[in-house]
Amino acid sequence: MMEGRMTKTGNAATGADMAPPIQSLGDVELFWQQTQGWIASHYLSIAIACASGALIIALLYGLRMLGTRLCRREHLGHWPRIVGRAIARTNLFFIVMLAARLVSGYATPPAVVAGTIGFLFTVATAVQAALWVRELVIGIVEYRAGEEDGGSSTLGSAIGIIRLLVTAVCFIVATLLILDNIGVNITGLVASLGIGGIAIGLAAQGIFSDLFASLAIIFDKPFRRGDTVKWDLTTGTVESIGLKTTRVRSTTGEEVVISNTNLLNKELRNLAHTLRRRATLMLSVTYQTPPEVCRRIPDMVKAIVTAHDKAVFLHCCMVNFAPSSLDYELLFDVLDEDGEVFNSARHDICITILESFAKQGIRFAYPTQTTFTAAPDGTMIMPYAEAPTPAA
Repeated sequence: MMEGRMTKTGNAATGADMAPPIQSLGDVELFWQQTQGWIASHYLSIAIACASGALIIALLYGLRMLGTRLCRREHLGHWPRIVGRAIARTNLFFIVMLAARLVSGYATPPAVVAGTIGFLFTVATAVQAALWVRELVIGIVEYRAGEEDGGSSTLGSAIGIIRLLVTAVCFIVATLLILDNIGVNITGLVASLGIGGIAIGLAAQGIFSDLFASLAIIFDKPFRRGDTVKWDLTTGTVESIGLKTTRVRSTTGEEVVISNTNLLNKELRNLAHTLRRRATLMLSVTYQTPPEVCRRIPDMVKAIVTAHDKAVFLHCCMVNFAPSSLDYELLFDVLDEDGEVFNSARHDICITILESFAKQGIRFAYPTQTTFTAAPDGTMIMPYAEAPTPAA
């Protein structure tokens, strides 16, 4: 009897990988009978396999503890902490089933035992993969959101929805993989999920559009909270970036609320990280300015601009004979990102030019118009008093 049972067990072990897991009460009885025979005939290999499995479990558990420590080491940077956070989420059941799967071939278990180990390993692997992907994706998004808001997350609502969506997608995929591995036909279920997803997407198209726009702001970083931005006729400072809208405090004082989608669709100018700011000034002097003085004006202005420690002179030259003035164009750059520094430098240069022109007797022009009339005999009557003719 023992020999016959041994033969039956050995034959069953040959097709271990193809055997299905326990599915009925009869399978439970067969599992128990085959397990008893297997233990009686392979106790030495089973002991070695258990020792090897215990060693593998200890190593994997130590790796999980290492991941937990990485989460606490802030000086290592964000990527080690994100990976450590995912490793720390390794399930003990997955560790045990992985070790059992690795050593089961050495102990040559019967078909039902091997099939059960394979089934449990598939379930544990699918669930564990979902946990790892979820932690990695959420960790990256939370890091980007925290960096965006300087540690005080203004995207809390967006992060909550992202966490929910990522969790749902990961575990739905894991469930489908498990059902497919146990022989369930998931074609209809996948089709139903696809149709339902399309319906939900169409119904919440606006919400998802703004959600993905907020994700684009997080990852692409066209601007951050505190940056000065400009679009169309609006210029202001970004105060908060939310799930659906971005709030900007305009230079005129009011709060401008615009949806993330509309904002990203515009030609947006970020004025916060400008390495240099350019100033363009038009200097208009009167036609009574002597030509030799007009020739010296560019050199005078260049000396004033270059004397300022934050300014870089570009050019100054006469550009136009206007109806009531001689126009000079002055261009210079201010080497600073701060808008207030730019305003202060431009103010100092303008005041210095005004003082210098006053000392040289150069007058700034303003819109004027002179009317000439004639007497009945055709003699021109000048609009201003003529200088008296000196006596002979």
